[in-house]
Amino acid sequence: MNLGEIATILGSNIRAARGANELAEREPVGYSIDSRTLRPGELFFAIRGENYDGHNFVADALANRAIAAVVTRDFLDSNSGRQIDPHKSALILVDDTLSALQLLAYRVIKKWKGKVVAITGSLGKTTTKEMIAAMLARIGTVAKTSGNLNNYYGVPLSILQMESNGKHAADFDYAVLEMGMNHKGEIARLTEIAPPDVGVVTVVAPAHLEFFTSVDEIAEAKAEMVLGIVAGGSAVLNADDERVARMASLRKDITNFSFGIENDADVMASEINHDGVNGSSFVLATRRGRVEARVPLAGRHNIYNALAAATVADLYEAPLAEIAEAMCETPAPRMRGELLSFRQGFSVIDDSYNSNPRALFEMVSTVCANREGRRVIVVAGEMLELGPSGGELHRDAGRQIARLGVDLLIGVRGLAEEIVRGAREGGMTSSGALFAATPEEAASILIPQIQSGDLILVKGSRGVRTEIVVERIKQTFDGLMNSGENRTGDAATGSH
Repeated sequence: MNLGEIATILGSNIRAARGANELAEREPVGYSIDSRTLRPGELFFAIRGENYDGHNFVADALANRAIAAVVTRDFLDSNSGRQIDPHKSALILVDDTLSALQLLAYRVIKKWKGKVVAITGSLGKTTTKEMIAAMLARIGTVAKTSGNLNNYYGVPLSILQMESNGKHAADFDYAVLEMGMNHKGEIARLTEIAPPDVGVVTVVAPAHLEFFTSVDEIAEAKAEMVLGIVAGGSAVLNADDERVARMASLRKDITNFSFGIENDADVMASEINHDGVNGSSFVLATRRGRVEARVPLAGRHNIYNALAAATVADLYEAPLAEIAEAMCETPAPRMRGELLSFRQGFSVIDDSYNSNPRALFEMVSTVCANREGRRVIVVAGEMLELGPSGGELHRDAGRQIARLGVDLLIGVRGLAEEIVRGAREGGMTSSGALFAATPEEAASILIPQIQSGDLILVKGSRGVRTEIVVERIKQTFDGLMNSGENRTGDAATGSH
């Protein structure tokens, strides 16, 4: 799309002091909502967020050589607008910049002939997304969500990547998009922007209870994925999660496909063999046959991620051998279960991107089951957005950690003090279950106690910044043997 076409789609024109006609023929090299990371030639959208207003940074974006800026019609009358040099600026005026960004992405998808695969769930979205993309890349060209861009801003930006760097949507066969939410109606809106041909729901678990009264309400919000699938499309659902499995009854005009381990499903794993923190091997069975498969990510939860991805790839008839090969080669995203081995003889699992009660239990269970005689240390950050039940959910998490046999627990910030209280109620000693008010304090408690052979899990909600603990360990022990070569995956990170 060139700038003139974009302006037309947005119901506007290019306001430029000179060269407007020539400018209209140019294509943006990309799209940005952040003037700090904007590249020369990108189109800047001045988004009004909860904590900032992108209109205050239009001058910065233009100084960084944005091709133009999309702003609200009242921008020129504002203090920020009056600071813009009319001889050096190009603006597209719209009623609402977020709506404009979403509309542009919607038009790209509407005109495109490819297939949209969308993923949601309380756990595992990002790893599942990465696996689906890797599998479909064996049979076509894939665009995918970058990192964790899964909200009102991120999904449109992910779609517009198909119209960036000289590429066009027609160059791609599949778009694999992660869709997150913390309020009812958000998944519905995202599926309006990018109606899925295939919608995947991984699992429903306690998360964002600050905004929902129950897990059943969370399930209803996640079910918006199924309701948003195009007529004649397909839903891919977890047969072992009762709430997810029930979503199969929501639509009569789509086809349902299931994955699971315990219950009969279209795609299943059997003969599972766990190889510690290095992953699991199993027999992958689909409607088209059976194949030996391996997930290089530790824990049962990552097998479910792999099965969800394999279901999508099987639906599009990727060769089974290619599905298994892609599964084996997919690494976990950063901070979502990275296994870091140090020359001093201990290992750290960096799972600090996000957390919720189910996610914490899954990952601690995985680590304890694969301890192989090692001492297990858990650094557990506060779990955010759990609402009135947050205190009890944290205490219960502590009691579970104690039952699993963790040797040392450090709770980090806020309600993580309740994790420590619950662990002590479960039998851990006061010296074995400690509280730190900040991640920096947690690092100062942990680092002097690290011994050769230790297996350390660091996990917490994103806002707690438990990754600081991992960075302090790296700074103290200059002996990292690998940089994410072996990873355990984000299915238990609780990215929402």
